[in-house]
Amino acid sequence: MSDQATPGPGRSGALAVLAVLVGGAAGSSLRLSSDLLLPHGADAFPLGTLLINIVGSLALGFLAALVWPTAPGWLRAGLGPGLLGSFTTFSAIAVSVVQLAKLDAVPLALAYLAATLAGGLAAAALGIRLGSGGRTRVPEIGADA
Repeated sequence: MSDQATPGPGRSGALAVLAVLVGGAAGSSLRLSSDLLLPHGADAFPLGTLLINIVGSLALGFLAALVWPTAPGWLRAGLGPGLLGSFTTFSAIAVSVVQLAKLDAVPLALAYLAATLAGGLAAAALGIRLGSGGRTRVPEIGADA
């Protein structure tokens, strides 16, 4: 396994941590901005969170197909876990589903969960397809570059 795929201790590991820190700050800021633009109450369909997670899935799929095969490990760490990891969030999905269910809006909770799963998977597949540029074989995510 190369240092590019899994940064170890030392300079490459420190660079990856710094990239995650910078990417995380940017992703969190984008996430908060999106929440402010598309707020929702506990009893409403969390459209903003749904859109954030679908866009994040699309972006990660695209980057995994286009950038990951040649990008250094620090860049993949900054863009993946850093930027997109902080932009998207499973915890927000879980909290929204539980809140809706507690408010007896179980059909809405299930619709949101289904839309999140279907939309996220479809967006990731589309991102990989777009990022692969028509190649029939796309490198595995996490594979050595």
